[in-house]
Amino acid sequence: MPRRTSSLTLGAVAGTLALALAGCSSSAVPTAGGTTSATATASTVQVEDNTGTQTVTVPPSRVVATDNRLFETLADWGVELAAAPVDLIPTTIAYRTDASVVNLGTHNEPDLEAVVAAQPDLVLNGQRFQQYGADLATLVPDAAIVDTTPRDGEPLDAELKRQVEVLGQIFDREDDAQALVDEFDAAVARVKAAYDPATTVMSVITSGGEINYAAPGSGRTLGPVYDILGLTPAIEADGSTDHEGDDISVEAIAASDPGLILVMDRDAATSASTEGAYVPADELLAGSAALQGVTAVREGRIVYMPQDTYTNEGIQTYTEFFESVADALEQA
Repeated sequence: MPRRTSSLTLGAVAGTLALALAGCSSSAVPTAGGTTSATATASTVQVEDNTGTQTVTVPPSRVVATDNRLFETLADWGVELAAAPVDLIPTTIAYRTDASVVNLGTHNEPDLEAVVAAQPDLVLNGQRFQQYGADLATLVPDAAIVDTTPRDGEPLDAELKRQVEVLGQIFDREDDAQALVDEFDAAVARVKAAYDPATTVMSVITSGGEINYAAPGSGRTLGPVYDILGLTPAIEADGSTDHEGDDISVEAIAASDPGLILVMDRDAATSASTEGAYVPADELLAGSAALQGVTAVREGRIVYMPQDTYTNEGIQTYTEFFESVADALEQA
């Protein structure tokens, strides 16, 4: 449970009580409209992130967020953002079209000075912006900087849960965070109940008109799914964490004859609106003559991650995907 420390608000009190409180200071908190409330009291909550214990003033009044995995949760909870890398936010999330959110650009060319101008008291940093944590600490030294990027070597499912649990502590939405965890766990349980370990699984990432390999364990986005769901790989080859996957021939995929194919369409989140430059994953797989005899293709057990996955990847993304996997297995 979070450790909260409340500050005292001075009011009109009588006699000795006023004297007893004379050394305390009041703490007015801005309301949503930008005014201050004399009755609101500021508190702090201590949360554990990737670098240690962080003390956050709650409720935070000026929030900057850079971690794509958090945007869907923050939006669903009605958290107003002062600034974010708007160019990296999926079009499925309202911040993308919210003119009040200052655009920090992308991780390749970030506008970190805009963070200073936003005057945050909380920066939720991570994922593509994780490398700028030290810079942000220098630029906005009075802000709490919280980074819950999934850590290397830690189970992804536990890390996804940790992220929303920390947000729940900060925004006083612990019940909502637990609901997200419960929905995730329920989706995992459905897959495990329906999955036969004799069914081998192939995971691929489509990008630039190519079908690439996402290795069990290490592959971007899909790699950790094998451990979470207890899946049997069709090919147990080493692979990288490359965002476009690793080279593999469709003939090699066909030879492994997977009973289930899992797909992340990377370009769906980055190039779908670019005329003539995007070929959907389902068209790539359907258009490959070499794959037509594969069990998963023949029996219709190809499951696609949500289209915004590459720029989302939060706990809701995986919950939705696992529910789709469970649907395919239960129907089979």
